[in-house]
Amino acid sequence: MNDWNTAERKALREMVTSFTEKEIAPHLPDWEDAGEVPRELHKLAADAGLLGIGFPEEVGGSGGNIIDATIMTEAIMGAGGSTGLLAALCTHGIAIPHIVQSGIRPDATPAARDLVDRYARPTLAGEKIGSLGITEPGAGSNVAGIHASAVRDGDEFVVNGAKTFITSGVRADFVTTAVRTGGEGFGGISLLVIDKGTPGFTVSRPLKKMGWHCSDTAELSFHDVRVPASNIVGEVDGGFVQIMAQFVNERVSLAVQAYATAQRATDLAVEYAKQRETFGKPLITRQVIRHKLVDMTRKTAAARALTREAVEKAAAGENPILDAVLAKNNAVEACEWVVSEAVQIFGGMGYMRESEIDRHYRDARILGIGGGATEVLNDLAAKLLGY
Repeated sequence: MNDWNTAERKALREMVTSFTEKEIAPHLPDWEDAGEVPRELHKLAADAGLLGIGFPEEVGGSGGNIIDATIMTEAIMGAGGSTGLLAALCTHGIAIPHIVQSGIRPDATPAARDLVDRYARPTLAGEKIGSLGITEPGAGSNVAGIHASAVRDGDEFVVNGAKTFITSGVRADFVTTAVRTGGEGFGGISLLVIDKGTPGFTVSRPLKKMGWHCSDTAELSFHDVRVPASNIVGEVDGGFVQIMAQFVNERVSLAVQAYATAQRATDLAVEYAKQRETFGKPLITRQVIRHKLVDMTRKTAAARALTREAVEKAAAGENPILDAVLAKNNAVEACEWVVSEAVQIFGGMGYMRESEIDRHYRDARILGIGGGATEVLNDLAAKLLGY
């Protein structure tokens, strides 16, 4: 018995697996073709308790911590889900944590608590969809370089600028948006919640992507958008610190998605190698294939172990910045190698859109870009290690 296989967490894994097999896996190809998941899925997931995992019950969550959230991701992937599905269904995992953290502090203002009631609760109930707007055409991993501005005018902020590569931006009812309220650099950034439908706020276009086809991605534009000053999350000019505080969870989450993808790809490859015959014998009887599968298993297990160590530290209240960086880069590297080998084992079928492994191959490529590009995180790791 350990933190990962308590009776409650075994039941959680079984519940998520069952939900995925019934409500997600059979419909995923259609959602890929449609370019989005239906809003009804958010309500179904909320009613099952999935959306609230890792969020406090006092704000409408289901309780639990990052270990429970990790188990949910592992179970969804293991039952035939995808990282694109997770990006679409669980965008609230990056859209509302800042709102929640600001609203549950002992010294939380009435305005902060109101943001929880207006955005966090209905999102966790599956009634609203939120997104996080940070990346701009000229600023990605360099969060301190954003240009979208929010100028105070009485009881409102007037927002101008653009955001791109915004996950769930097409379907989102609101965007927790990084804006520049002060001078240059990290000290002048704030988080401002902007409602869809606000005059001047438009979804310029949905973006077509290599992977994550069921996850809608948008380019947003703001032209003299007037937003109530009460929609500021936390303190004015305090947004950068809030964003950085959530990066550990985001990077660990992406690392989990990476090794869970690798595990699913390995499982699919093993099953296919047992069924597929070449020259009169099952493919798995070929030594070169068995060795591939062993290496896939080894790299996946190592990625899982390193990531779970970071997860456990975060669950214990630590802030494992370096662990999260190393875990993400290691898991992404393992995932990219494993899915490539899996496609090779599948051969021509692995190149077909009807094959699940094709989806994982395409989806895996974004994991080394989102949440901090691999090169940026390597440089950060070097600094943290004193190199």
